[in-house]
Amino acid sequence: MKIVLLGPPGAGKGTQAKSICNRLSIPHISTGDIFRKHISENTSLGIEAKKSIDKGQLVSDELTIRIVLERLKNEDCKSGFLLDGFPRTVVQANALDSFLETEGQKLDTTLLIDVPKDFIIERMSGRRVCLTCGASYHIKFNPPIFEGKCDICGSDIIQRKDDEEKTVRERLDIYNQQTEPLIKYYRDKGILAVIDGTQAINDVFKNICKVLGRDN
Repeated sequence: MKIVLLGPPGAGKGTQAKSICNRLSIPHISTGDIFRKHISENTSLGIEAKKSIDKGQLVSDELTIRIVLERLKNEDCKSGFLLDGFPRTVVQANALDSFLETEGQKLDTTLLIDVPKDFIIERMSGRRVCLTCGASYHIKFNPPIFEGKCDICGSDIIQRKDDEEKTVRERLDIYNQQTEPLIKYYRDKGILAVIDGTQAINDVFKNICKVLGRDN
């Protein structure tokens, strides 16, 4: 099965991607993982990607397409894959469709884990993490026994910069600008399935399995 996974930051895509790939025995193709691999191995593609990343810019459509399509040519993708973080734009979506067409294949479905903006802001901005042992908390849903202190080791717990409300709002704005056209693109193709991401993790996965016909 060939799947594209969409969803805003904080929607739980990473958790669901692992569960889906385990259930279907298909590889999880994450653009972030691919970029890191190429950069760590100092490949020509990695060197190009690092230039953009170091400037705080998104990697170009052209380079992203080259890197991801090269990965999809691997043998482990022949029977299926789950794409996470790609396509990011309609240009990338068109390139993916063209590539699959030349391979005599096509996408089976696009899963959108839908979570309202206010829900994500509350979920992410409330996160806290221990500086020493890495334990995670949430000021509303999973608070520590003593405010500001880790239950496990007693060290200070902090809010990461990525979880600050201003940062979360900026990330969501970028996501909405990029992804709205993609949602329409896949809806028009008739392969978009929308999943309510505000539910418990297990319930989200159960609903995904129903969409995929793997709920038994």
